[in-house]
Amino acid sequence: MVMASVVSENLVDFITKNMSDGFLKKWLDTALPEVFAFFWAVLLAFLAVFICNKVGKFIRKIIQKAMTKKGVEHGVKTFVDSMLAAVFWIVAICIVLTLFGVTAASIAAAVASLGVTAGLALQGSLSNFAGGVLILVLHPFRVGDYIIEDSHKNEGTVIEISIFYTKLKTIDNKIIVIPNGALANNSLTNATKSDRRLIDLKVSIGYDDDIKKAKNLLVELINKETRRLEKRDDEINVFVSELGESSVELGMRFWVPTEDYWEIRWQMLEDIKYTFDANGISIPFNQMDVTIKNVQEKE
Repeated sequence: MVMASVVSENLVDFITKNMSDGFLKKWLDTALPEVFAFFWAVLLAFLAVFICNKVGKFIRKIIQKAMTKKGVEHGVKTFVDSMLAAVFWIVAICIVLTLFGVTAASIAAAVASLGVTAGLALQGSLSNFAGGVLILVLHPFRVGDYIIEDSHKNEGTVIEISIFYTKLKTIDNKIIVIPNGALANNSLTNATKSDRRLIDLKVSIGYDDDIKKAKNLLVELINKETRRLEKRDDEINVFVSELGESSVELGMRFWVPTEDYWEIRWQMLEDIKYTFDANGISIPFNQMDVTIKNVQEKE
């Protein structure tokens, strides 16, 4: 009890002395300017971010309209838009840092010191960025092309080329995201780069079938296809490609528009089967003969 009484008396004396000396007033005089300064800095920071965002969107919109008017391809427009968005966010961050007392020289020094570290840590991202630039400059493919990545066999229609990644949409409406570095540094197949494609089919017939008759039937089927291209004398080519173990392989080649390639190919395969069946031409298939021996046990 005596100890508690002593502590209470000392606390009362401390409060009385500081109140008489204006302790609270001095603390408020010292803290309030700093609190208000920090509050205004936060308010200005939010205002700066808001203005940078609005100005950035306005400038990006103007640039997008200008590129559209000039006929710039969609992939370049999305890439430039992503770059501008990143630049405006960097500007906004620098303005916020200066509002909180970070000088431009300090920011430059920090960026310089972090450059090497960021470069080592973001080697993959920098490679993807460089790959995106190469794709837009060299144009191995464009938005709307159907490509096949040879390394992992990913394939689909290009729907977007961004700073670091390219997006493909498959025929079953899945989205594949591939790093630009992988596309720039590896081989790929662009199935729609040209406006026409060669249909190359092989058909098997039996050794007892009439080869000339089968070839004439194939030529007739090709001539009936109204969508095929007729630009040169060698547009149609029907030939014996191989003499197999149990069949004669006939090859047929003709050019079609790229957009109609698959429809014509599928229809041609169906027509070949019906035509050969109607004209007595056989299409051999693998068969297996099984012989069962009945061995009786001797008593």
